[in-house]
Amino acid sequence: MPALYFLIVLALLAGAVLPTQTALNNKLAVAVDSPIIAALLSFVVGTVTLAIYSVATGVPLGNIVSAKNAPPAAWLGGILGAFFVASTIILLPRLGVALTFGLIVAGQMLITLFYDHFGLLGLDVKQMSVGRVAGVLLVIGGVILIRKF
Repeated sequence: MPALYFLIVLALLAGAVLPTQTALNNKLAVAVDSPIIAALLSFVVGTVTLAIYSVATGVPLGNIVSAKNAPPAAWLGGILGAFFVASTIILLPRLGVALTFGLIVAGQMLITLFYDHFGLLGLDVKQMSVGRVAGVLLVIGGVILIRKF
């Protein structure tokens, strides 16, 4: 069980990082007068950070060559990441942090119901249920409350 608690805390921290990253990227966008350039710079810093971490911790870099065997769809992750980061930089100053991320979480929850139910992208099937749909509707209700107040 202690490993599960660690993973829960890690997930919460990862969630907390997203609005923080977006707020910081927004400051960069203001400085460079472009959300797209800010996203590009964010990815450059992230790439350099991951390279340093990989070398410092001894991650075997020889596995990079195996990437040529990845299915074409696997490469869409980078495109989706760029879309996400650029979108959040554009949305944050217009919608605010709470509404931006409330909508993002609602979108995540909606799509995950379908991924789970149909086993999309090779994931394990987890049937859609009234409880799971109700949970997503509660998230959407929370977004509506954030927007209203």
